[in-house]
Amino acid sequence: MRILVTGAGGQLGSDLCRLLDAESRADSPRVLAWAGLTRSELDLSDAARVRAVIADQARPARVQGGLVVINTAAWTNVDGAESDEQGAYAVNAAGPAHLAAACAQAGAVLVHISTDYVFDGAASKPYETTDPPGPRCAYGRTKLAGEEAVLELCPGSYVVRTAWVYGRTGGNFVKTIARLARERDQLTVVADQHGSPTWSADLAAGLLDLVTARPTPGLYHCTGGGETTWFGFARAIVGALGQDPAKVVPISTAEFPRPAARPAYSVLSQRSWQDAGLRPLRPWDDAFAAAFAEFGAEL
Repeated sequence: MRILVTGAGGQLGSDLCRLLDAESRADSPRVLAWAGLTRSELDLSDAARVRAVIADQARPARVQGGLVVINTAAWTNVDGAESDEQGAYAVNAAGPAHLAAACAQAGAVLVHISTDYVFDGAASKPYETTDPPGPRCAYGRTKLAGEEAVLELCPGSYVVRTAWVYGRTGGNFVKTIARLARERDQLTVVADQHGSPTWSADLAAGLLDLVTARPTPGLYHCTGGGETTWFGFARAIVGALGQDPAKVVPISTAEFPRPAARPAYSVLSQRSWQDAGLRPLRPWDDAFAAAFAEFGAEL
């Protein structure tokens, strides 16, 4: 198959492109050809441009076995979305809608990445894909609108929710904690928000498994295995840096107010992924150890 990655300059997009490059260099039967487009190369807010690019990419793919588009582009500034919901909507909802319409017209398969923020965080057990969403912030509302547009406009598409993503490219929690650990003798981190850290390289591999297997289209959840809190994750990061994890001190969400409400519990169930015959991602702590071995020296 031919794979097109949108948002290729971002955290997940860059890892996905690295994986696809390695697969193609190894003459993998899974990847005939691939391309990655950054936001400057393909702005999803430009519907006409999106249609033209997808039609062009799909033309040779029709002969060779089909085009798969993996959309990793997103507005991820959660707090910024509170003051500019219209801007976040343009990227997280209108853009995916343009992409979905273009993919449906061209006969391409679309994989769209979404988030745990579509849920309200009031659960006490992992969220299933069948659980009703209820976002509590602008970011979550715009991402949910994107999900709905994709599933409506391109019925053969896949929406993959993930959470707490970190990686080598761009800013993320791991890099922030590493920087603060160098600068401060003590760090305060919220201990009452629960989730599953997900290494972007592992998620990229999971997405390639998905488009290779082609299970029933629809909603899926894919995150690192297990769960922790931001406090627990921060202690793991500080320990990996060779510092005393005890320098990380737990606080409550109420003690660290932010413009956007965060889900208190956003663990996503792997049931949909496993029921489709897909291999779940490894436990989050094992993944972090592997990630640190790969780019920890850069932190």
